Amino acid sequence: MEGGNGPNLQLQQLPLATAAVSVQPHTDSFSYKENLIGALLAIFGHLVSSIALNLQKYSHIRLAGSKDPRAYFRTKTWWCGLFLLVLGELGVFSSYAFAPLSLIVPLSAVSVIASAIIGIIFIKEKWKPKDFLRRYVLSFVGCGLAIVGTYLLITFGPNSHEKMTAENITRHLVSWPFLLYMLVEIIIFCLLLYFYKEKNANYIVIILLLVALLGSMTVVTVKAVAGMIVVSIQGNLQLDYPIFYIMLVCMIATAIFQATFLAQASQLYDSSQIASIGYILSTTTAITAGATFYLDFTGEDVLHICMFALGCLIAFLGVFLITRNRKKSVPFEPYISMDAMPGMQNMHDKGIAVQPDLKASFSYGALENNDMPEIYTPATLPIVQEQHGSKGVSAPPYRVLEHSKRE
Repeated sequence: MEGGNGPNLQLQQLPLATAAVSVQPHTDSFSYKENLIGALLAIFGHLVSSIALNLQKYSHIRLAGSKDPRAYFRTKTWWCGLFLLVLGELGVFSSYAFAPLSLIVPLSAVSVIASAIIGIIFIKEKWKPKDFLRRYVLSFVGCGLAIVGTYLLITFGPNSHEKMTAENITRHLVSWPFLLYMLVEIIIFCLLLYFYKEKNANYIVIILLLVALLGSMTVVTVKAVAGMIVVSIQGNLQLDYPIFYIMLVCMIATAIFQATFLAQASQLYDSSQIASIGYILSTTTAITAGATFYLDFTGEDVLHICMFALGCLIAFLGVFLITRNRKKSVPFEPYISMDAMPGMQNMHDKGIAVQPDLKASFSYGALENNDMPEIYTPATLPIVQEQHGSKGVSAPPYRVLEHSKRE
C-alpha cells in the first residue's frame, strides 16, 4: 500500500510545483512589460499634448490683431493642434490601464521639459552666445535633472499589477486604509475651502492644494475607468457594473472642479509658479492616493522605494528650475509709466499705479484722488507756439496745472 500510494502522491504534486515555477517568472516579465508600455504611452501623450498646446498658442499669436475673435477656427494650425491634443490625452488616459498610478503621475514632467525645449528652439529674440547661456543655463540644468528623475522613476517604479475588475475596485473602495485617507482628505479640503472662500486666503499654496486634492481623486477614477475599459476589450465585460459609472461620474466632476480652481489660480498668479508648485503638490497627493487605494508599493523593497523617492525629488527640482527661468508676463498699464524718467515720482493707491501730479505738468492721464488735498488747480490756458507752417493756423489750447496759493 505504501509503495502504491507513493507514485500517486508524486504525480499529484508534480503539476502544482511545475505551475508554481513557470508562472512567477512569466508574471514578473509581463508586469515589467506593462510598466514599459504604460510609461511610453504617458511620455508620448505628454509630449504630443505639449506640442499641440504650443501650436494652438502660435495660431492665436498670429491672429492677435484680427477683428474676428474666432478667426483661428479657419486655420489649419489650430485644428492640427486640437487633433494632437486629443491624441495626447488619449495616450495619457490609456497609460493608466497598464502601469501603476504612482509611476504614471510623475511622468507629467515630460510636458514641462518639452515646453522648455520648444520655447528655446523657437525663440524670437537674437542673443549672443554668452547671454544665451547665462539666460538659459537654469533651463538646461532643469531639463537634465528632470530627465534623470524620469529615468529613475521608470527604472525603480512600483511593479504591482492587478486586473481592474469591478470586484477588485469595489474591494479597494471599501478598504479601511482608503476610507481613512478619504476622511482626512475631506477634512483638509473643507478647511482649505473655508479659508479660501470665507477668509479670502488667496494664497497660491491653498488654491493649488485644493487642485491637488481633487486631482488625486481624478487620477484614481481615471485608472479605474481606463482599466475596466481595457478588461472589457479583452473579453471580460465590466461596463455593466454600477461601479464603472460611479467612477466615471466622479472622474468628470473632479476634473471640472479642478479646472475651475486652476482658472482662478491663473488669474492671480504667474503660470510658472502654478506649473512648478502645482506639479509638486499634485504628484505628491496622487502618489499617496495610489499607494493607499491601489496598494502600489506593496511587496516593494526599501531600495526601490528610496530610489523612486529620489527620482521624484530630482524631477521636482528640475521642474522648479525650468519654470523659475520663464519670463513673467507684464500686465498692460493704460497709463504712462514714469519709472524710467529721472526726477519723476509715482504714487500708488492700494498697489494700482496712477499718474503723478507734478509741477507744471500736463494733466494727460491723471486720475482723481479724493483723499489727497487739492494742491494743484487745473486751468485752461492757451499756449502760443511758433508757426513754422501757414500763419492762419491757431495754436491748440492745452490743460496745464497751476499752483494754488496754499502751496
